[in-house]
Amino acid sequence: MSRSIGTERLARGAERAAEVSRGRSSPNHATKRRGTFPFRGQHGVARTKAPTARVASSQRWKMNERRQNTQSEQLQLPFAPGVAGEAQDATGGRVEAFVSPRGNQSPTNPLTVMQEVLQPENLEAALAQVQANKGAPGVDGMTVQQLPGHLRLHWQQIKRQLLKGAYKPQPVRRVEIPKPDGGVRKLGIPTVLDRFIQQAVQQVLTRRWDQTFSQGSFGFRPGKSAHQAVEAAQRFIVEGCGWVVDIDLEKFFDRVNHDRLMGRIIQRENDKALIHLIRAFLTAGVLENGLVSPTEEGAPQGGPLSPLLSNLVLDELDKELEKRGHKFVRYADDCNIYVRSERAGQRVMEGVSQFITRKLKLKVNTSKSAVARPKDRKFLSFSFTGGKTVKRRIAPKAIERFKAKVRILTNRHQGRSLRQIVLALSEYLRGWRGYFGHCQTPSVLAALDEWIRRRLRCVVLRHWPRGRRRFVELTKRGVGKDLAAQTAASCHGPWRLSRSPALSYALPNRFWDWLGVERVLTVGRV
Repeated sequence: MSRSIGTERLARGAERAAEVSRGRSSPNHATKRRGTFPFRGQHGVARTKAPTARVASSQRWKMNERRQNTQSEQLQLPFAPGVAGEAQDATGGRVEAFVSPRGNQSPTNPLTVMQEVLQPENLEAALAQVQANKGAPGVDGMTVQQLPGHLRLHWQQIKRQLLKGAYKPQPVRRVEIPKPDGGVRKLGIPTVLDRFIQQAVQQVLTRRWDQTFSQGSFGFRPGKSAHQAVEAAQRFIVEGCGWVVDIDLEKFFDRVNHDRLMGRIIQRENDKALIHLIRAFLTAGVLENGLVSPTEEGAPQGGPLSPLLSNLVLDELDKELEKRGHKFVRYADDCNIYVRSERAGQRVMEGVSQFITRKLKLKVNTSKSAVARPKDRKFLSFSFTGGKTVKRRIAPKAIERFKAKVRILTNRHQGRSLRQIVLALSEYLRGWRGYFGHCQTPSVLAALDEWIRRRLRCVVLRHWPRGRRRFVELTKRGVGKDLAAQTAASCHGPWRLSRSPALSYALPNRFWDWLGVERVLTVGRV
């Protein structure tokens, strides 16, 4: 009896030693080491127990013997001298043909496009990007926070559908947002799961396609930005192109021809599962006012794949402009062509408009397109100064929108404290400065800083009613009694008093810096 118990203990000890030798300290170790997301194999599947030490030793001996036999066979393979790149049979004859079959035969990338999309590294990067972008739910109501849990349960089934070309996206949710210059922009919000799949596809296709796009295209491309597009336009103007052909495409994202777009994709890729998936995204339908309507044309804005597809459609326009020798800058559907005379601009406008209408099946908005001086047009909310020295400046409409937003954030009748107003205002100013700080007119930025401080002084005056309270607050901050009494008893409104000597002394610029108010003109800029 004691001998059998001892034998069992030795067997269990050998079993644990075998587990440790395989890198597992416990039977549940395999489950614990799995990643949070199910992209790297079967998630949550328990491994079977290791065999006894005797069985494991026997299996290892057999594997070593089989490996030795294989190595001896490899050493005897007949590599005939003088013939390179062709497999030989036992008699020295060729087995492979000189011409390789069609398809993806690259030794460095043997995967199909869809298999490359479904690689764990690509999927993890796509999931991280979707979570960073956040965004609203789609038609199914699933949030970004719920997506990882959904993938843990259903990813293997979704993966099989993607590989077979059987995945069916859900309709996008229609959302309308106002445009800065009037009208509305229609967005299509995909579900969180569809956004994740689109992001994974977009990452792979961008690596494969981006190097083939034109150098004059700057929109939604890695390593390129709107600032670079504005700088390129400025260089063309400095080189002597004093006229711009500003072409505006009417409802571009709503008018993309599906057949032409799919034809362009098929010219680049031959993966049937990928082609079926992109077609399914284009024709998924739109949920609007409780009804799902089919989408026969257009690539709805709102999904990660839409910008890449728009660049693919307009790449044909870029290649045509390069063929004609034009100097142009395009950012998404905003295209500017720079010429040396008005007559040349009119000729270019007519020829390019015909190409867009007849070849691309798109429509040019004649009311917003024009041939004019660059200083009279805006490009990506920037414009340019006239004269010999061409500088980047903020477009007037962009300044109007900025002031309208600041007026909302500094409204004196919302019952908020000064610190609450400053917190919301500074967040907006940081983002605005990050984009429009690229201008070359610091005097405009300095004037905007002064205007913002006047708005904030009006807020303070609202918190200080007329009379004794205002007098006390001014004298507390070092204002003389006579000047404080005169300002406290003034009949002028807050905006007029915001420039008074008493308010400038009581609430100087350093006070707003101490409070955390961001400046749109960075310190030290000339």
